[in-house]
Amino acid sequence: MASSFTKPPKIWSDQVALLETRGMVIEDRKQAEFYLQHLNYYRLCAYWLPFEANHSTHTFRPGTTFDAVLNLYIFDRQLRLHVLDAIERVEVSVRSNWAYHFSHAHGAHAHLNNAWARNQKWWQQNVNKLTDEVQRSDEIFIRHHRTNYCEQLPPLWAVCEIMSLGLLSRWYGNLKPMHVRRNIAKTYDLDEAVLGSWLHHLSFVRNTCAHHNRLWNRDFTVTPQAPRHKPKRFVSRSKWAHNSRKLYNTLVILLHFMDIVAPKHQWRKSLLSLISEHGIDVSVMGFPDDWKSQSIWT
Repeated sequence: MASSFTKPPKIWSDQVALLETRGMVIEDRKQAEFYLQHLNYYRLCAYWLPFEANHSTHTFRPGTTFDAVLNLYIFDRQLRLHVLDAIERVEVSVRSNWAYHFSHAHGAHAHLNNAWARNQKWWQQNVNKLTDEVQRSDEIFIRHHRTNYCEQLPPLWAVCEIMSLGLLSRWYGNLKPMHVRRNIAKTYDLDEAVLGSWLHHLSFVRNTCAHHNRLWNRDFTVTPQAPRHKPKRFVSRSKWAHNSRKLYNTLVILLHFMDIVAPKHQWRKSLLSLISEHGIDVSVMGFPDDWKSQSIWT
């Protein structure tokens, strides 16, 4: 039978003292109290976990400093923002291509025709979700549609602008016409099934970042499918960390997309600078030993 939780809350100075009794070196106690106040002890504990010598007693390895823990936290925060920047560009691009190819193949309101859905139940759920988004939206172009037209939803090229990445992933995943799926995927030099898998994965990564959750050493439950045939630079096994749930494959995916949707980007350079600046051990993110020799990183 489970027992009751009886631990009382601790004031910030006592939290600092507790860390010190466990072996953490804290040079500036007031600064440590400040960060515990604004970041929360329980949030930071995920970042000092790698520094523990014994998890059951929560004692730290000799020489562990609060500054080292804070450095890891700041890196993870900046990494989330950096990943979100790339995902935004991917999301906007795929929205545009989904609307373009779907509408040119089957009309401006093809999303209202369940004949183009693989699964009727999922189609109805997607329509309902999209209708909710339209009703909540205060965008000018949405108000214009409500005022001037009788269709349940705006045309594809308008309604795609209020789709979340998760909803876009579900619409693409339930798209029945194979020629439309292939035309969208062709934009990114991908097989249509791989694009679907990557969108699904990126929607989970995006939610992780948007909710300010730990990213750098996370094990993802939704993993992206490894490409088998294209793009050519991915076919070699050395370009992909197989059977990995870590962030490395996500970063490789984003680099591939960024090279297509923003050819003059500095995202790769900024990411490498971020890793170097904070002295991060990239193996915990799933980076292979020879990652620096991979063409996608150079």
